[in-house]
This record gives sequence, structure tokens and C-alpha cells, in this order.
Amino acid sequence: MKLLFTGASGFLGQNVKPLLDKIYEVKTMGLTEADNFNTDLSKEIPQLTENFDIVFHAAGKAHSIPKSAAEEKVFFDVNYQGTVNLCKALEESTLPTSFIFVSTVAVYGVEFGNNISEEHPLNGETPYALSKIKAEQYLTEWCAKNNVKLSIIRPSLIAGPNAPGNLGAMVSGIKTGKYLSIGGGTARKSVLMVNDIATLIPLLVEKGGVYNVCDDSQPSFRELETIISTQLNKKQPKKIPFFVAKAMALVGDLLGSKAPINSLKLKKITESLTFSNRKAKEQLGWKPLNVIQNYNIE
Repeated sequence: MKLLFTGASGFLGQNVKPLLDKIYEVKTMGLTEADNFNTDLSKEIPQLTENFDIVFHAAGKAHSIPKSAAEEKVFFDVNYQGTVNLCKALEESTLPTSFIFVSTVAVYGVEFGNNISEEHPLNGETPYALSKIKAEQYLTEWCAKNNVKLSIIRPSLIAGPNAPGNLGAMVSGIKTGKYLSIGGGTARKSVLMVNDIATLIPLLVEKGGVYNVCDDSQPSFRELETIISTQLNKKQPKKIPFFVAKAMALVGDLLGSKAPINSLKLKKITESLTFSNRKAKEQLGWKPLNVIQNYNIE
């Protein structure tokens, strides 16, 4: 079967494509010269010169906080309009039988909670979350209209070699000695091994649906700190008591967004945020890897 993979040059793609190459005939679409279809989906409707059975749409913008209206608009240009332009290109070619979209748990708009399921309202208010919600809604209508089986996956924090985002920041902080462990590191976070996305694809092609995807272990900050420190041959990060961090956070509230920590950031670090993967396991028969046992930072 032929699969079109958008966003294959990013962190997810670099880890997932080699695994998909073993199963499908994969062609890529993206911003690099190495892509089979070199195009900017946020600005143009590409011309497809061949037909595909499966579309795996992973191209998107994440891992940044917009500081202006122009920067906010980029999220919608890439995540929403890019999806629309891709669908228009497919309409002008031959429609696939299956479309798989990489969304995010950010669509729920929650900062704290445990085992949040797919039934939770989509209350995300950030440009990132809103742009993904709009893309999900568009694809739901487009796929129903065109009889294309739609799958939407909502990954949690993704772990893998040289991971970006918050996990990458933790690795960098521990490597440079600038990371501090707060309150014992007991808060838990849902994490997904990047390789697991490749194992999901054949299951999604078969059944479709909307799924949270993360592992079962829901590691604590302390467990992640230990894994990273061990692999870097570094000492465990220095611990600071919660009351000290709280005082620092209150000062940060006065200093504004540039402060290294404030009350909201402290709450995120010291309170758990986990998501339920039960639906994916029960309906797809998916078995995620254990992050604690499988995470390698490089």
C-alpha cells in the first residue's frame, strides 16, 4: 500500500518513517529538498502526481508560545489551513481510503487532572489547541463527505532520541546543571514513546476513530529525572523544598512572563496531568511501550 507522510523531516518523522518504510511504500511531503513533494502546505495547494491509499498527516506547528498576533496566525496557517490545502490536493487527485491526523491532548485545554478520556470537551484556548481543534472539525466533515476513513490521534508528551519541547528542556537542564527538582518530583505526566506511533498506523487504517495515545506507566518527574541523569552520567538534580519554590513563583508573578518560574508553571510541575489510553488499547488492540523501560535520550 502507498502512504503519503507529511512532516516526515521533524522529530516524529525521523523516528517513525524508517519503521513505516518496512510496511508501506512511503512518499513524503514537506519543506525540505529531501521530500518527494517539496511544498509549503500553509501557503499552497500541492499537485500530487500519484495516488495514495493512506495519508498520514503529521506536519504541524508546536513547541512555541506566540508573542504577537502574527505569531498566533502561523499556528492556524500551518495546522488548519495546511490541512485544508492538503485535502484540496487530494480532491484533485484520487482520494485515499484512510486519513490519519496527528492532533494533540492540548485540545482538551486542561493543565491538571488524571486519566482524561476522549469524552472530555475540547476546551483548548491556545492558538496551538484551537488550530488543531479546527483541523479536527474540518477533517471530520471532509472525510464523512468523501467516504474516507478518518483516524485522529491525540498524543501526550512524546519521548524519543533528541525529543523537543518540555522533555528536551528537561534533558538540557539536567545536562547543564540548571534543572531543579521541586517538591520531590511526585507529579505524574502521560508520555508516549515515539516508536509507538508507527505501530498504531496499521491498526488505525483498519478501524479509524479518535484516540488518546500514551503509555501505561504515567511516569513521575522523579522517574524521568532519574532516567535522564543516569544516561547522562550526571548526579540527580538538586532538590528544593516546595515552600522555597512557592516563594520564587510569587516573585515570578510580579516579574511577568519572562520569569523562569511563576505560580502557573509551579502548579504544572507539582500537579499531575495524565490521559487515558484505554480506548486505543481496547478498540485497536494496541500495546504501548513502557517509557520508563524504553526511553533513550539520544
